[in-house]
Amino acid sequence: MIVVAKIGTSSLTDAEGAIRREAIARLCGEVAALRTDGHAVVVVTSGAIGAGLPALGLGGDRRPRDAITLQALSAVGQSRLMSVYDEELASHGIVSGQVLLAPLDFVVRSQYLQARGTLLRLLELGVVPVVNENDAIADDEIRFGDNDRLSALVAQLIGADLLVLLTDTPGLLTADPRVDPGATLIEEIVEFDKELEAVAGGPGTAGGSGGMASKLAAAKIAAWSGIRTVIAAATRERVLLDAVAGLPGVGTSVSPHDRRLPARKLWIAFAVRAAGRLRVDQGARRAIERGGVSLLAAGLVGVEGEFDRDDAVEIIDVDGVVFAKGLVRFASSEGTPDGSAVLVHADDLVVLT
Repeated sequence: MIVVAKIGTSSLTDAEGAIRREAIARLCGEVAALRTDGHAVVVVTSGAIGAGLPALGLGGDRRPRDAITLQALSAVGQSRLMSVYDEELASHGIVSGQVLLAPLDFVVRSQYLQARGTLLRLLELGVVPVVNENDAIADDEIRFGDNDRLSALVAQLIGADLLVLLTDTPGLLTADPRVDPGATLIEEIVEFDKELEAVAGGPGTAGGSGGMASKLAAAKIAAWSGIRTVIAAATRERVLLDAVAGLPGVGTSVSPHDRRLPARKLWIAFAVRAAGRLRVDQGARRAIERGGVSLLAAGLVGVEGEFDRDDAVEIIDVDGVVFAKGLVRFASSEGTPDGSAVLVHADDLVVLT
C-alpha cells in the first residue's frame, strides 16, 4: 500500500511557533513501522516558517505577518526542517528525500509527469519523500494555500491507496469543541453535503493556513481520485498503523467515490484556480449533470469575473451553487457568444455533484 501522511503546522509547532522535534520523531517512528510492514510512505509536511522563526529570533509576539518576510522565513526554515526529518528517519535506517512542489507541477503535463516519475522512483529506491510547497518563491496568486490540498494532489499524482491528514483534533467533529463541549467525532463520511461543509467551516489554527474545511476539501479531491482519507489526531498512538488497518475510531474516515475522475479532469477540478463564474439556468444544469454534453450559450444566464479563453471557470446555477467546473472557450472581454456556441466543451467539463 502507498500511504501519503500529511502533518500540519499546529501539530508540529509550540506556542511560540517553533518546531517541536518530538512531534517529528513520533511521526517518523510511525513511518518506520509502516515501512516494516511493507508499505511505502510519502510525508507531506508543513512547518518551514516555524523552523525559521527561532533562527531569526522572530518567535512569539515578534512573528511577522507580511508575505515577503514569511517567504524569507520559509527559505531559512525549510533546510532546518528537513534536517530534523533526515536525522529522525536515519535513526530508523531510512533515507529521506526533499521534494518541493508548486501548483504548475500539477497543471503543466511535462512537469506533472516529471514530478510523478521522481516520486515513484524515490519510493522504488526505498526513500521516504518529504514534500512541501516551495513557499519561498510561491506567488500568492498561484499557490496551494495549504498543504491539505497539496497532500491530496500528491496522493492522486502517485496513485496512493490512503491519505492520512494528521491534525490537532481527533477528526471532524459535529461542532467546534471550543464552543460546544459536547461535540462528538464523525467517524465516517460517505457523501459530501452542505450540512457537512457547514460543520467543517471556520478558520484554521493561528500558526497554520488550513482548518477543518481545507481538510474536507482535500478529502473530496482524494475521494474523486478513488482514495480513502482518514483525518485523525497526530498525537494518537499507532495512528498511521491503525488507519492503514482500517480500524474504527481512529478518526474520520472518508470513503472514495465509486466513479474516479481521469487525471485531466482532476486537475481541471482541483489543481487549476477558477478565474470567474458562469451562471446557467436549471435546464443547462440538468443537462450537464446527466453527463456527456457541452455547456452552450443558450443556457447562460450571466458571467462573473474576468477571464481569458482556456481559463478555468466555476459553473453555478441560478441560486449560486457551484456544481461544475471547466475550461472556457471565450474571454469575458469578448462578450457573451450567441446561439448554440460552445462555452465549455464536454471534454473540458467536470461535474462536482
